[in-house]
Amino acid sequence: MEADLLFQSELTNSKIEIKEQTLTNVSRELHDNIGQILSVALMQMNIIIENDGEYTKKELKNIKELVNKSLNEIRLLSKIMNGDVFVNTNFIKSISEDLERIAELKKIKYQLNVSGEIQKINKEHQTIIYRILQESIANILRHSHSETIDIEIFFTSKNCKINIIDTGKGFDYKKESSGTGLANIKTRVQLIKASLNINSEKNKGTTITIDYPINTEEK
Repeated sequence: MEADLLFQSELTNSKIEIKEQTLTNVSRELHDNIGQILSVALMQMNIIIENDGEYTKKELKNIKELVNKSLNEIRLLSKIMNGDVFVNTNFIKSISEDLERIAELKKIKYQLNVSGEIQKINKEHQTIIYRILQESIANILRHSHSETIDIEIFFTSKNCKINIIDTGKGFDYKKESSGTGLANIKTRVQLIKASLNINSEKNKGTTITIDYPINTEEK
């Protein structure tokens, strides 16, 4: 009963954190990205007004391009505004959309490779796996200064193995293993009865490996 309560507590926390991170990302991009684009468009419109409404076709085209770019950015953000994304889709599709958005907004390169026949994983475990991936990617963006994010997902009939690889500055896992982000990852990995391995070298990047036994929940 205690184990079940702990699992449900972490599942609830994961869902809350997914929603909070979604709202934080949307807020940041509305302010830093879309806000700046529209500010430039407004500045160009003010210049036209100050010139007694005289304008060239090129000036109108520039404003149109800025407005279109803003609309495209809003459409991109709207994809991550669905709070039930981790319930209605599998974790692979969800993390793929996250990586696409991050690459578009942060100009970072990524690769997502999936091999083997994708196995069925229950929604609760998928939510936790998705949150682990989100937190791992957030750590890369905040601390590693890596220019790339590679995620490899290997399926067999018995397990799902995930590698999260960056080419950043690396860290001493023994010294930093007590950090909140890593502690959350370790806890959640244990709750879904998976194993965790972290290999990091200074200035050579980090590889986080999660080995999830698919048959655990069925047994």
